[in-house]
Amino acid sequence: MSEYLDDDFSGEKSKTQVKKELHALQDLGERLTTLKPDVLAKLPLTDALQKALLDAPKHKAHIARKRHLQYIGKLMREQDIEAIVTLVDQLDASTRQYNERFHNLERWRDRLIGGDDDTLESFVVEYPETDRQHLRSLIRHAQHEAARNKPPAAARKVFKYIRDLDETQRGLR
Repeated sequence: MSEYLDDDFSGEKSKTQVKKELHALQDLGERLTTLKPDVLAKLPLTDALQKALLDAPKHKAHIARKRHLQYIGKLMREQDIEAIVTLVDQLDASTRQYNERFHNLERWRDRLIGGDDDTLESFVVEYPETDRQHLRSLIRHAQHEAARNKPPAAARKVFKYIRDLDETQRGLR
């Protein structure tokens, strides 16, 4: 009885595990088909995969789309999946990484509007491409709005500016 339990599997994956991995690649490929071409250009993809992803919207019929997604899944086997997943998760609003990044930027905005020059300097250290004069102007407008109980239009502009800086630094723009 114990001779059956001591079989040497030599680390091979089961057929079920292989299928799960291939379906996961296919699902990732399907997520990639929803991205804009300029974002796809930033991903570390082969030319064949980029062409297949750009051709995906052309396939309207269910079976044609399914077949094309299987082809994309096949091409995904040759890719650096970790790098692709990391970048896609930063762009996808439903992921934890995106939400953490978004909340971090909101905290920066609140600290900048309520803070002093030291806060601005620490922000510039983290984001060296910052145009200090422009950011100071945006912060000043946001502070005046807050003092007069007006809608936070300037605070939104501050957030948009720091979000653009963050995306540029991360290579998402």
